[in-house]
Amino acid sequence: MRFSLLSSGSKANCTVIDSAGTRLLVDCGLSARETERRLLLLGIDPATISGIVISHEHGDHIGGLSLFSRRYKVPVYATKRTSEVHPEAYAVEHFTCGRSFSIGALDLNTFAVTHDAVDPVGFVIESEGIKLCHVTDLGCLTPAVRTAARGVHALVIESNHDLEMLKYSDYPWELKQRIASSHGHLSNHDCAALISSILHSDLSTVVLAHLSENCNTPDLALGSVVGELGESDLHLEAASVANPTAMIEIGELPPLRQFGCGA
Repeated sequence: MRFSLLSSGSKANCTVIDSAGTRLLVDCGLSARETERRLLLLGIDPATISGIVISHEHGDHIGGLSLFSRRYKVPVYATKRTSEVHPEAYAVEHFTCGRSFSIGALDLNTFAVTHDAVDPVGFVIESEGIKLCHVTDLGCLTPAVRTAARGVHALVIESNHDLEMLKYSDYPWELKQRIASSHGHLSNHDCAALISSILHSDLSTVVLAHLSENCNTPDLALGSVVGELGESDLHLEAASVANPTAMIEIGELPPLRQFGCGA
């Protein structure tokens, strides 16, 4: 299994996963044209995407969904409540949070997260014995999130904000409260604590996602994890809105000990 975060942050979120002939998008927050461009940069033909799974209905996760799905006739998978509020898309199929379903060679297990959306979910995606947990936009670490993150080979996890940067930012007080609430976004501190608590020998890759452009930096996010873990063999990097990460082959990359964003 290999994957890339085409974009991740407050403006647009989209991840591509490729395994055993099945190519899947998790969310489609980039414009259709930019999604196409970034897929092609990675050598992936947009016409080969098998499906799009939606975590929730916020615009930074579905901005390009309608046009991209209809242009390439890609089925869209979402909970019923989420599908009722996202733009018209091609061939919407419903899944129930907490239950498993398959798209081609990929098996998806879904779990609930706490966020200010109608029915937000995270995913554990499995193929050929490899498991990837993909979870962003969560205000707190529930038992369901901790359970989902245990025992996986790769983890894409929100590391949205530095608490001090958020505290002293120019955001209105109400927005600061929303971000820091249990239905907002995960801080660097809580993200690092989760990674430390579920670390095991088969976890080879962690990508920090959904970093705030105003209340975080890659160095702060990565530094929180390194400070919590100390010396580690993890391949650890931070994704960004500006560029896709390189395609990451789970379990086959050397550890990255330096700080930096995805290429």
